[in-house]
Amino acid sequence: MARRARGSARALLAALLAPALVALLVAPARGRGGRDHRDWAAAELLPPLPPREDAARVARFVTHVCDWGALATLSTDPAVRGWAFADVLSLSDGPPGAGSGVPYFYLSPLQQSVGNLQENPHATLTMSLAQTNFCRKQGFDPQSPLCAHIILSGTVTKVNQTEMGFAKHSLFVRHPEMKTWPSSHNWFFAKLNITNIWVLDYFGGPKIVTPEEYYNVTFQ
Repeated sequence: MARRARGSARALLAALLAPALVALLVAPARGRGGRDHRDWAAAELLPPLPPREDAARVARFVTHVCDWGALATLSTDPAVRGWAFADVLSLSDGPPGAGSGVPYFYLSPLQQSVGNLQENPHATLTMSLAQTNFCRKQGFDPQSPLCAHIILSGTVTKVNQTEMGFAKHSLFVRHPEMKTWPSSHNWFFAKLNITNIWVLDYFGGPKIVTPEEYYNVTFQ
């Protein structure tokens, strides 16, 4: 009797779940763009991702949600002088939800990258959604174009007094540990003055975005 009751309960549960399972199997891909690549499916902890067709907005989005990037400079070290030298730097373009598009850094003369920049301020910065949970949730390898990343080139300079308050707040709100870093290291605020922008977010090569297009984006 008990066995018959358990069997009836399982049958009832299966009947209730069947419509939901069918809906999951046949439902169209969510997100913008489709193309059967789980294109821009919503990821937890991230705001809605822009459509890939709007490369300038994608670039601003990646800059804003990334907390660090790899900055490439030209080395001044005698062993590798003139070679590309990349280092991971913490950064921020503004408080969460209020990005300016300008990557700000908190730097020290003791850093090798800073020594390189003092001789040649030209640099290239790469940021990727691989540092967020978006690519992991979608199963995208960090090297895949579907795991959107951007490349920004320009010059790194110290911020002026007018901009210093915003740069400080932007960095310290995202990287509170910076407040405790030793003052003896002579930390200063700097930024990347962007001159060239490449967006890699789909197959077919990078999309070129001008700084004007980038900064004209109304971003929230």
